[in-house]
Amino acid sequence: MLLVLMAVAVVGSRGNALNGLFQHTSPEIVESIPVETPQPQPELQKVKIAPQVSANQLVTHIEKLDFQRYTTAERSRTRTYITTELRKLGWKPKLENFSEGVNIFAERLGTNKAAGAILVAAHYDTVASSPGADDNASGVAVVLEVARLFGSRPTPRTLQLAFFDKEEAGLLGSKAFVSKATRLQNLRGVIVMDMVGYACYTPGCQQYPVGLPVTPPSDKGDFLAVVGDTEHLPLLNAFQNSQMNPPIALNKEDSNLPPVLTLPIPLKGLLAPDTLRSDHAPFWYQGVGAVLVTDTANLRTPHYHQPSDIPASIERSFFRGAAQIVVNATTTFLEQNKVLQTQPST
Repeated sequence: MLLVLMAVAVVGSRGNALNGLFQHTSPEIVESIPVETPQPQPELQKVKIAPQVSANQLVTHIEKLDFQRYTTAERSRTRTYITTELRKLGWKPKLENFSEGVNIFAERLGTNKAAGAILVAAHYDTVASSPGADDNASGVAVVLEVARLFGSRPTPRTLQLAFFDKEEAGLLGSKAFVSKATRLQNLRGVIVMDMVGYACYTPGCQQYPVGLPVTPPSDKGDFLAVVGDTEHLPLLNAFQNSQMNPPIALNKEDSNLPPVLTLPIPLKGLLAPDTLRSDHAPFWYQGVGAVLVTDTANLRTPHYHQPSDIPASIERSFFRGAAQIVVNATTTFLEQNKVLQTQPST
């Protein structure tokens, strides 16, 4: 997977204001003074706090998946692990066969059918000769963490999970998934993770394509990239705010999240075909809003598609932060009923 980085990060900030109103009347005053009846103030909306990810859970999944997932037998072993974990968490995963492989799908219904569904997904296969800790056990681990955190949490929107097979062979699993028209009818947005566990902090370790039309935000690989199409900018906007400190941090680590670089891609990637090399692309072609969350793959990590892509190569602080950002954005999508398509300017 090779990405063309074409945008700059937008970091938001929040503030709170508190206003008071005091009235005082004196019994000495004889003249009648009209007093305005205070108008009822709108109730403050309850802020839904995103659940906090477990670094231990995330790393455990990567360690359990520390093997090549290329052959039929290896991919079957992977599916056994994923479905077993899902069942432990109360989910009812389904195996969906297609001509070249097998996808895994699970669903937890929301409280408002009209609100539609959000899909969180990752591919579970690897290339030959690589155990794929970053590519893409990291993505699988985050989807499983989403399953743990939201499995019994009621939300207006339905939560769907997918684990795609045969991504490395040409996005075959996600292409098979979107070929079912009924599957897409109620789908409001998709989050696809492909490599979210590697960071580098040495100047010059982050590479960019030649001729990048903007000044690179950093020559360090310390940010999380989120690629989305310009037809669904609200999906990207949620990630711009998702790296903000949680209202309640359990410890200092919970507030240390990596910056987010959002990349709005026009014309469904027609002018930037390198942005179409992961499982979000088939959803774009079907008009479904989807974002790719990534550490930029071979533009950053020297372990891309190599035998060295092992659990020890994962930068754990960055990985935990990347997972928390995904959970924060997922919380926003599931709890709200906002339109996720770009609205025309008025």
